[in-house]
Amino acid sequence: MNDTKSTSSEGSAAGSFSPRPLTGAMADEVERLLSGRTRDIRLTGDLRRRYDERSWRQTAKVIRSWMIWVAFVDILTLALNAILLPHQIVLPMVAPACLLPPAAIFTAVVWSKPRPAAVQRASLLVGMCLILLSVALVGVFAGGEFYERHLTIMLFVATSAITIFSAPLAWTIAIACYALCLYFILQWYNPLAETGSVIAGTLFFSCGIIATVVARRTMNILAQKTFLLDCRDQRRVAELADANARLERLARTDPLTGIANRRWMMETLESLWRNGRETGVVTAMLMCDIDHFKALNDKLGHGEGDRCLVKVAGIIQSCVRADRDLVSRHGGEEFLIVLPDVDEDEAIAVAKRIRESVEAAALPNPSSGVGPSVTLSVGVALKSALDIDISLASLQHEADMALYRAKEAGRNQVCVFRRQHQAAPSEPIVARRQSL
Repeated sequence: MNDTKSTSSEGSAAGSFSPRPLTGAMADEVERLLSGRTRDIRLTGDLRRRYDERSWRQTAKVIRSWMIWVAFVDILTLALNAILLPHQIVLPMVAPACLLPPAAIFTAVVWSKPRPAAVQRASLLVGMCLILLSVALVGVFAGGEFYERHLTIMLFVATSAITIFSAPLAWTIAIACYALCLYFILQWYNPLAETGSVIAGTLFFSCGIIATVVARRTMNILAQKTFLLDCRDQRRVAELADANARLERLARTDPLTGIANRRWMMETLESLWRNGRETGVVTAMLMCDIDHFKALNDKLGHGEGDRCLVKVAGIIQSCVRADRDLVSRHGGEEFLIVLPDVDEDEAIAVAKRIRESVEAAALPNPSSGVGPSVTLSVGVALKSALDIDISLASLQHEADMALYRAKEAGRNQVCVFRRQHQAAPSEPIVARRQSL
């Protein structure tokens, strides 16, 4: 298993993992690893770095806790020995025992935040070497029954570290080999141990430590498989969310013109209605209709009619505020425009600009009764927050009425609906072309 790569960037330095989308190559690698045998899982490249970023916080926390606890136990054991054992035995123990706390604390400090992999690897391996050496030398310096006892304790310390540390396999093997070699060498020079006993003891403990290393390797592989499964699940969730977003866009978009459809517009208007301000104009509604559109379809064909609708939709969008105003295809050749927070003059100005821009585009309509090109009739209705009795349906009906009167008045013009309390007659104001 490869060593961890450098994760010293401050983005991962916080210790928290925030999932990022998988690239196509990474997703393919995830599927390849999960389709094979679990024991063959090996993380490399970007996947390995991502796994290290995700697992670093937990691994570092375990290592720091273990180091601090070992230092505490060492100091506590030395204090108890000073109380319970004769001084001639305790005094030789002091020097090697004092080696352990600085090594453990230094390793804990290094693992307090992400650092380059080489630094983390060196600190852990050197720290463990000094800790194991300290435990072993305490027994060697004390001699007698403490000699072999502390060598056994040293192996126990190594085994617990191998079991607990979620470190790369190479690091784990290095700790295991060091512990066994240290045990064998010091036991070989143990005056109370026979050669056969030393070899037998080393083989016995080797079997236990090898089993621990194998178990640690299995735990690492299972952790990596869990990581791969999480990556796959996150990708599938992201793909599902993206598909849902695309479906939502399709559900609210007119497939021909690419602008909003009637359903989305009405849902948006209902929300706008509920959140209207208490003062000022809340909404101006413009209902637009292409003049003599059926004649255009009959004369030039439906393909030309579709192109006309697309171009008119683009012209309308270019005449409104992209960040605030709403444009939708209301059906057939009709377009509905909603202008939030505008006064009457602004609404009429927008309506005139749309009508004039469509006429200036000179889209062909040889069967039009107005002129040789495509024209637009616009009906305008206004509602302020003071008009509390005006519903959304009522305002839309008023815009329809204004559009109908614009058609009756000769088409290619803007007609503004006025209620009785706004003007003496209940007639619309018509904004005709300059030439009419």
